[in-house]
Formats: sequence, C-alpha cells, structure tokens
Amino acid sequence: MSMDNSIYKKLQNIVGKEHCSREKEELVCYAYDATGQSFLPDAVVFPGTSLEISDILKFACKNKFYVIPRGSGTGMTGGSLPIYGGVVIAMSRFNRILEIDRDNLIAHVEPGVITGEFHKAVENEGLFYPPDPASSSVSSLGGNLAECAGGPRAVKYGVTRDYVLGLEAVLPTGEIIKTGVRTVKGVVGYDLTRLIIGSEGTLGVITRLTVRLLPKPESVKTMTAVFNKMETAAETVSEIIRQNIIPRTVEYLDNASIKCAEKSMNAGLPVNAEAMLILEVDGNENEVEKAASQLEELCLSLGATEVKVAKTEEDAENLWKARKAVSPALFLYGPDKINEDIVVPRSRIPDMVRKIDHLRKETGLTMASFGHAGDGNIHFNIILDKKNKKDLEKAEEAIKVLFDYTLQLGGTISGEHGIGITKAPYIAKEIGMVELELMKKIKRVFDPEGILNPGKIF
Repeated sequence: MSMDNSIYKKLQNIVGKEHCSREKEELVCYAYDATGQSFLPDAVVFPGTSLEISDILKFACKNKFYVIPRGSGTGMTGGSLPIYGGVVIAMSRFNRILEIDRDNLIAHVEPGVITGEFHKAVENEGLFYPPDPASSSVSSLGGNLAECAGGPRAVKYGVTRDYVLGLEAVLPTGEIIKTGVRTVKGVVGYDLTRLIIGSEGTLGVITRLTVRLLPKPESVKTMTAVFNKMETAAETVSEIIRQNIIPRTVEYLDNASIKCAEKSMNAGLPVNAEAMLILEVDGNENEVEKAASQLEELCLSLGATEVKVAKTEEDAENLWKARKAVSPALFLYGPDKINEDIVVPRSRIPDMVRKIDHLRKETGLTMASFGHAGDGNIHFNIILDKKNKKDLEKAEEAIKVLFDYTLQLGGTISGEHGIGITKAPYIAKEIGMVELELMKKIKRVFDPEGILNPGKIF
C-alpha cells in the first residue's frame, strides 16, 4: 500500500524532510514489536514538538489516514503495530529529562527518555524512581505509561500509574491537553491522567510527563532461594507475604527459565533446581539486615535447599541481568513463543503453578513460567514452532484454559503487557458488555474519526 504523494509532502512540511521517511528499509524498523508480528506502515515521522504532532493529527483527521504512536517497540501485545498501515509517529526525539526537582521530589521528562537512563539520572541525585520493567534498558517512559508497566519492584512500590502526577498529551483531534498536578494531592475534576495511562496509545499521544520520585533507599540486599519443587517455591511466596515481610522484589523462575537465563548470561544459576526465587529488600541498614535474616530463615524452614546473599553490587547486577534475559532467551527452546502475563491473588500462586504443571504434562508442549510472584504476576510462556498447526492449536487451547482458570481464581488476564491485538479476542472474558461499551464510547469521544492506533484493545 503506497501513500499519496500530496499527503507525504504535507507530512514533510510539518516535520521537515529529514524527519520523515517512506523508504522500505526505514519502514521495516517500525513494523514490528516483541510479539514477532510485523505490519509495514506507509510512512514514519519523527516529530520534535507537540505542535508538530498536533498538526499531523489534525491532518490525519481531515484526510482519514491512521496514525500510530510508538516508543521503543518493546511491547508484548502488539500495541504499537501499524496493523492497517498508516503513519507511525516515532517519539525518539522527545528524549529530554527537563528537570529533576529535589525539593519537591518530582521530575519533568519527555516520553522518549529510556527508563534505565532515567533511573540512573535520578539515582545520581540521591532519588529513586521505582517502576522497573524487564525491558528498562531499552523501553521508553512513554511506552511504560501507555502500557502502565510494572516490573519486579511493584510488590512494594506499585506500578507506573502510581508515580505519574500529570502529563501533556495531544488528542487525536489535535488539541493539546494538560492533565493532573505537580503536587502530591489533587482531586479537581475527572482523573484524565489515569485514564490515559494504560490506554495503549488509543486516546492520545503523550508528549510530557511529571512523575513522583522517592528518596533513594539507603541499603539494598539481594538474595536467591533454591527449591527442589515448584510448588514449594510458590507456597513460600504466599507465606512471605502472610508473615508481613514486604521485600521490594519477589521473583519466581521455574527450571526452564533458570536454564535459559544461565545459557544466556552464564551467571552461575542452579540449573538443576526446579524453581528459584530472587528476593530483594531495601531500607535503612538495620531494616535490611533484619528483613534479609527473616527471609533466609523462612525460606529454609519452608523447604529451600539453599539461600545465597549477593556479596557485592556487581553480583546483584549480574543476577538481575540474568533474570531480565529470561524472556528473550526462551527462543533457545524454539522459533516462536506465546507470552502471557496473568495475575492471580498471591495466596493462589500455588494453585496456578499446579495448573501450569498440569497443562505442561497434558499438552506435551514446552512451557516456562517466571515473573513477579510477589504481586501474583506470572509470565507464562509456550515455546513452539507456529508452523506446526497441531502444536499451535494445542497452545491456543491451553491459553484459553489458563485465562479461564486465572479469572476463576479472581485474577486478571494482563498485569502489565496490556491488551493490544494479541489479547483482544479474550477481553470479554474479563470485562462485561456494559463496561466494554462504555470504554468504546470514551474512545469515540477522544477519537471521533477513529484515526489513532486503530484495532487495539477492542
């Protein structure tokens, strides 16, 4: 599908010829995300101001072409894919940290800033931005907002929405809005900030955000607990929370995940273990020592075969590098992967682990599970060759069973990956028809011409 020359020339006039392309080699770079699916856009533009984005969207409404906002393209559900073609708005030029305000514990920042770089910048000021998705070394803050990303530290600190005080966004109709506040409290009018966070680029293009920061914890201790049974590890997670010990992370890896991480990073992980927990505590020195000691004692009393404390910061960093390498490393088991991020109440994690084990044995498919067990968020993966129709059918049926069981346990089918296109067929399992219709009406109010990121969520 080719774009009309007059439309393309107008886009060039808006952003400048050097910030606009329809060369196939360039378009291919903006055609895919972490789902592995690919849809070629008609053009990609790199705006540098909110006004340029406003002009693009007004022009799109008038000429009826689609516009798809995109950060770093690390999404797991296809939220930034140009599935019907159109123009991709790449936000990479919006890459400035505008201000870190130590007096008020806030920062003003643009959406193209890489999350990991923002972490470093605020920590250099003695401050702390807790949201820490596994993709933080490459994902952007704007993408994190669009999906309401979480990460390992969510068990103690919450997710992205808990740290966004306000934002600037361009509506699909071209209006530029400012939402929220610069203060800790604020309840004037509807909470448009939270409505836009997690809306997957369907309600507006985020161009600036104000985030809340915390003082950097004085001390952090990272440890691993190794188990011979997956169920024992899962039951230990439930017991940790029951004992009112709140680590900042409680990560769970099954045997397949451990092996993949070790092959990828050579971090000295226990490849013969059935399961492993990565636990991290933070606070002042005394609190950390006490909590780490309690965790070690508790894990060993519940059946851990070994508990190790990272001796240096470098050891801890290597451990987290291995954990964050798990998802891409799973391709060692096969050419394709179905990745789901279900959440269940923490007390039901042992039930979910048993269910996954049952599905593995019943289907004979290669499955791996890992994730943020501290808040009940399990990343469930089926690794296969999608060209094998029989295996693909079994995998799709297993996903349906898994989602039904997740909801039966009082959980949700997506904790941090969003709905995008891959989970859209299942959304009605969780959201009622009245609520879905209300969401669609909200979409129509924001985007009457239906030009912004079409085909996502609904």
